[in-house]
Amino acid sequence: MFNLRSNMNIVITGSIAFDYLMAFSGRFADHFLPDKLDRISVSFLVDSLRKRKGGCAANIAYNLALLGEHPMLVGLVGEDFDEYRSDLKRVGVDVKHIRKIEGEFTASFFGNTDQAGNQICSFYTGAMRHSSEISLSHIIKDQSILVSISPNDPGAMIQYVDECQKMNVPYIYDPGQQIVQLSGPSLKKGTEGSKMLIVNEYEYELFQKKVDLKDRDLLELTETIIITLGDQGSKIITREKTYGIPVSPPKRVIDPTGVGDGYRAGLIKGWVWGLPWDFVGRMGSLAATYVLETDGPQSHHYSLNDFIERYHQVFGESNALRRLIKT
Repeated sequence: MFNLRSNMNIVITGSIAFDYLMAFSGRFADHFLPDKLDRISVSFLVDSLRKRKGGCAANIAYNLALLGEHPMLVGLVGEDFDEYRSDLKRVGVDVKHIRKIEGEFTASFFGNTDQAGNQICSFYTGAMRHSSEISLSHIIKDQSILVSISPNDPGAMIQYVDECQKMNVPYIYDPGQQIVQLSGPSLKKGTEGSKMLIVNEYEYELFQKKVDLKDRDLLELTETIIITLGDQGSKIITREKTYGIPVSPPKRVIDPTGVGDGYRAGLIKGWVWGLPWDFVGRMGSLAATYVLETDGPQSHHYSLNDFIERYHQVFGESNALRRLIKT
């Protein structure tokens, strides 16, 4: 019934970071003057500060490990990473291609979230700025691999696209926050030949503006466009059909940090299983919801069976997934 890619190995490239998460009790929008946006000078008094393990690639890998995969995480970290490495290894992430840079700190994300769930963020690259020193050609030995090119040092992202294309290795193009830094031609080249392009709604508008292409033209370059829409779910656009994917209702809303990374992990797991796109999208939605319900992007825990049972409760179509669990 399904084209199960049973021998598919997953390589996740991108940021590995610590998250410094702050909470603002008001709404950011109430403190910006529309006619002064070219001269912003505003400070927000936050109510809390928490340090958590994060980074786009590490978050995706963590969630994939919960879903029963053993993803290979590729990236550079600083001298402060030893405990984090042990935690990732313990949950099932392959960490042998994470390299430490002496005299550097691990990359750091600083996120401030308001009552409406909006975020203002900054990112310190730290050891990550050396990411292009790692070559995928030294890691990938065959083509039974799916590579995720997630937000990273821009030079490394360009390099990994080039390496995947030259080795004819399937990859997901997930430029995210680095759309701002990458040129239009680089973004277009990254999309060309990819299995999927994944962005959020705002990023997609910026992406289209920079590459000067719309849906139909982009689908000549990539097989599938996936757009996350926040609390409106997501949209999966293929060359044959567009799928509207609903959200998985959360039991509680604690912290949105890393929700998109959870979505990507569920999506990748469904794709590896060879499921139809509507199943794949709903798996992404549910994986995202687990993140939303906890404090920090790697604070949640569940088994694959727990995931399947909750999928059944929310979407009512898990018999096919249960059969896969038994294989």
